[in-house]
Amino acid sequence: MSISGNTVNERQRARRRRIVAQGRFQFVADLPRATVAYLDEIKEREGLRNRGQVLEQLIEVGRIAAQQQ
Repeated sequence: MSISGNTVNERQRARRRRIVAQGRFQFVADLPRATVAYLDEIKEREGLRNRGQVLEQLIEVGRIAAQQQ
């Protein structure tokens, strides 16, 4: 069974709409491989589902540190 390009595109659009409906935002980041490897290392160590969760945690740590200054 093959899926047409239009079906795939519509599934991607539907996923993006669900993300927005949840009050979230999706973006693409261009990062060095070493940085991605580090994110993956943290992801595995912390038992997180994806790199986005790692970035969210790191940003929150940075936000707390900035507020304490």
